[in-house]
Amino acid sequence: MSSELPSAEQVVAYLKAHKNFFVDHEALLADISIPHETGKAVSLVERQVVVLRERNVELRERLTHLLDVARENDVLFEKMRSLTLALLETKTVAQLAVALERELRQRFGSEYVSFLLFDVSGATGAAQSIALTSAQEKIPALVRGRQVITGQLRKDELQFLFGHEGEQVRSCAVVPVQHERPLGLLAIGSSNADHFRSTMDTLFISFIGDVLARVLLPLLGGDAARQTA
Repeated sequence: MSSELPSAEQVVAYLKAHKNFFVDHEALLADISIPHETGKAVSLVERQVVVLRERNVELRERLTHLLDVARENDVLFEKMRSLTLALLETKTVAQLAVALERELRQRFGSEYVSFLLFDVSGATGAAQSIALTSAQEKIPALVRGRQVITGQLRKDELQFLFGHEGEQVRSCAVVPVQHERPLGLLAIGSSNADHFRSTMDTLFISFIGDVLARVLLPLLGGDAARQTA
């Protein structure tokens, strides 16, 4: 008969396959001790209690985090719902721009809001009309992309988006507004350099751009409709 002892892996595998082993061999529990960080030896049962308690604390912390995220998402959903309904109720481009800026400032706490429309005659107030060719020349990276850009921009880009207020903007989100063709840009700025980060989730901000495009296109009238044909 071989006197070779089983390896640690074999012991682990055996105990996993026979989970009632210590139930049937209770006396062994009193003979097994595990060194504690303090140097004091503790029984296997005591160690199990400590491990279970630590896991319980970890699970509670994870559950608390999930609940916090759920509450934040509920609040954000209500804000998005209010913004979407406000945009859907507008009848003109001017009303759309006013409602957009109001909701972003009052409900989302946005410090700086710029709504640029490409080649839209008569755009006044909260919406500014700029030539698409000018935007393609001055801020090509922001116009060319179809994804939201977040983080810190160059001074010339901030000046083009926010005018003289661009000097106070330290981070921003640039949202493309397009449906079959570029319609404009929505820029939301903050004086906090860490408010908009390049790694942040842009799902909800992208949704604002999608809603804006769908609501804006019919308001632009025949000229926009002909350009998309």
